Amino acid sequence: MHNISLEDLLASGAHFGHMTSNWDPNMEEYIFTKKNGVHIIDLYKTIDQLTKAVDLVSATVKKGGSILFVATKKSAKVVVEEEADRCGMFHVTERWLGGTLTNFMTIKKSIKRLHLLEKDETSGVAETLTKKELLMRTRERNRLQTQHRGIKDMRRLPDVVVIVDARKETIAIAEALRLEIPIVAIVDTNTDPRKVDIPIPANDDSIQAIRLLTGTLADAILEAKGISKVKETEEATA
Repeated sequence: MHNISLEDLLASGAHFGHMTSNWDPNMEEYIFTKKNGVHIIDLYKTIDQLTKAVDLVSATVKKGGSILFVATKKSAKVVVEEEADRCGMFHVTERWLGGTLTNFMTIKKSIKRLHLLEKDETSGVAETLTKKELLMRTRERNRLQTQHRGIKDMRRLPDVVVIVDARKETIAIAEALRLEIPIVAIVDTNTDPRKVDIPIPANDDSIQAIRLLTGTLADAILEAKGISKVKETEEATA
């Protein structure tokens, strides 16, 4: 960052909230004004909250902790997947499976099964199967790969969860709350910010705003790992 500017946020459309008729009164402290029937988010508050989020993820990663990014809405999933992969953290961008956090032992069994199917594919086991058996295993492997791609290597519960649309990801938030895992979330003006530890007020429908905010957190994670932006660029071009 972490010097994200007001101009960057404005250019991304992060300040546009929802219609004034569709708002959560608990967002009042993060709203700057109304314009043409739309709430305008106070971007100074966005910067303040983003700074808190950066401090949290940085401190977590420096202690060896992990971050889980969650974004299952179509407009956000590709961006969040890219940013999570870029900083080497976990993500859920397909459907959130109930119990991903609260029933993690069951999820781990499912991931273990995926690893086994992938191993069998390269070990020659496939050659001993009938066409029907091979088809069933291939379907199972594809389904598990889709479900678990972003958490395939997650050996334990994450230390922080980053949510892109707090209104949509209610199950993920409920599970994190139950396990007392700190939650950072992008919250729009139609969302109750009290349900998360660090709400970042911003337009959660703008791909540019999502990329800017999650990209800033990804940069902070890389920096905490000791990988600078310059070094990252050099490695990518090598």
